[in-house]
Amino acid sequence: MPINRQELQQFSKLELLARQVVEGFITGLHKSPFHGFSVEFAEYRPYNQGETTRYIDWRLYGKTDKLFVRRYEEETNLRCQIVIDHSPSMFFPVDHERKGLDSKLGFSVKSAAALLYMLHQQRDATGLSLFSETLDLHTPARSSVSHMAMLYAELEKLLDAGWNQQSGKTQVAQSLHLIAEAMPKRSLAIIFSDMFEDTADIEHFFSALQHLKHNKHEVILFHVTDASKELAFNFENRPYRFIDLESREEIRLQASEVKEHYLQKMDAYLKDLKLRCGQYKIDFIEADIQAGYQQVLLPYLLKRTRMGA
Repeated sequence: MPINRQELQQFSKLELLARQVVEGFITGLHKSPFHGFSVEFAEYRPYNQGETTRYIDWRLYGKTDKLFVRRYEEETNLRCQIVIDHSPSMFFPVDHERKGLDSKLGFSVKSAAALLYMLHQQRDATGLSLFSETLDLHTPARSSVSHMAMLYAELEKLLDAGWNQQSGKTQVAQSLHLIAEAMPKRSLAIIFSDMFEDTADIEHFFSALQHLKHNKHEVILFHVTDASKELAFNFENRPYRFIDLESREEIRLQASEVKEHYLQKMDAYLKDLKLRCGQYKIDFIEADIQAGYQQVLLPYLLKRTRMGA
């Protein structure tokens, strides 16, 4: 079947990428023990004249010359809020030529786009929240085509903006409190953040997570890191100039001299994060930017299945 260029033009580059990621993921599921999940349409039915054309399968029309509407197994609309931390530390590793594409933020944006595509395929309502020093964007959860297009556009703007070299302290807790109040009860919050909070602020962060749970929200927290560098501290044994992307403070040191101390501190911090999330019944997922998108899509799918049970 030839490529329908007119059909392709209605999709943004990010949406096309999301579509490829999700279709590849679903193909992989069909070859795995998880093939039973409801991530596709149950069946088709003939299109009835006068009803919305929104759910017509145009690719099937191209093959059969007949109009069919996709009927979904799951008719209950999940409300999902995708929350992305776009503070300066999320631009690690910094690549000025590719802006944020290969950074923690780039991974988070592309993961969010794939989730948007999957949620929309299942007729779920999705909203988007972006925060750094403040809550910069918060949209209510909707499922319309125009709303989805707007969310993809906002995600693309986030990537196009590139790394802002101005310093700024991330206000994770304050933003999450605002989001918790703005979301309708019993929604799913999916949070992408590197969680690099000051020790003094960590209690405020956990208070905000508890606020989400108190308001009857389910929460998946994706801890986004470049695991090799940020968790394992894999640097060559030579002098480095380390820069705090948020405060702009610099320090020069030999990597091997601080590695053991760094790993001890990071291990204690991660254990505390996981323990607290377990206490609040929050799904804490390690998301390494070098490890692909299945580590994001599969936990979401498992969570959605449990919520629909």
